[in-house]
Amino acid sequence: MNSESLSQIFISASLVNNFVLAYFLGICPFLGVSGKIETSTKMGAAVTFVMLISSVSAYAIHAFLIAIDAPFLQLISYIVVIASTVQLVEMLVKKLSPALFKALGIFLPLITTNCAILGLALFQTNKGYDLLQSVVYALGAGAGFTLALILISGLREQLDLADVPKVIRGTVLTLIVAGILSLVFMGFSGLGGK
Repeated sequence: MNSESLSQIFISASLVNNFVLAYFLGICPFLGVSGKIETSTKMGAAVTFVMLISSVSAYAIHAFLIAIDAPFLQLISYIVVIASTVQLVEMLVKKLSPALFKALGIFLPLITTNCAILGLALFQTNKGYDLLQSVVYALGAGAGFTLALILISGLREQLDLADVPKVIRGTVLTLIVAGILSLVFMGFSGLGGK
């Protein structure tokens, strides 16, 4: 069992060890869905929901696999749970908001292959979090993921209006801004997160 407080876990997952800007996990939606703030916010909410469900499921699966002495099934079990959760989210979004479903496009089913989700399940297991710590870790990771998406989309919307040389417009400029954001988030390492 890990002795970190819940606030430390949340701040560490959202700012200090941000999955996108510190670990470079989940870069696909970070670059692909960050054109508009509205779409980024909804994608962040979908990823946070999937992280939360996957975290609780991963905790239960880990406990079960340890009980039956089969920890070698951990990775494949996590992948199955994540894929199932994403299918659930996809069906819900398609039913409740067809416009959002169309706006997210291919990136919604790609949450299945989002390495940030699998990374969350593996990290929480390796850190030895209990159930409550795992939930807080998932919420912090989701908040950090959403924050990174909103920040880059806000900057991209402003840069679309700026007079930028043609040579660096588009993907090049987005990657430069993402690198600067990553450097900025390195400043949070002084908060004491692990």
